[in-house]
Amino acid sequence: MLFFVYRVDKPGTLDLRMQTRPAHMEYAEEIGDKLFFAGPTMDDDGNMCGSVWIVDAADKAEAAAITAADPYEKVDLFESKIIRQFVRTAGTH
Repeated sequence: MLFFVYRVDKPGTLDLRMQTRPAHMEYAEEIGDKLFFAGPTMDDDGNMCGSVWIVDAADKAEAAAITAADPYEKVDLFESKIIRQFVRTAGTH
């Protein structure tokens, strides 16, 4: 089952995001097929300010656990996190 995960950075944390990014990207590789799709959201100046992940998980609790293990969450980067079941109905991929 797919889950949409939207996490918004706390204000003023771009440096923390960039310092933690190598570990975050390594984690994204480690979870492999559990991570269906991912990428940063950008502010009006072109700086990363959040994350969108589509996670393949058995249930919402597993999706929450997968994202909680992300180094970004371990350094308390985000001010909010939304997890919702996602149903793909259109698209090219």
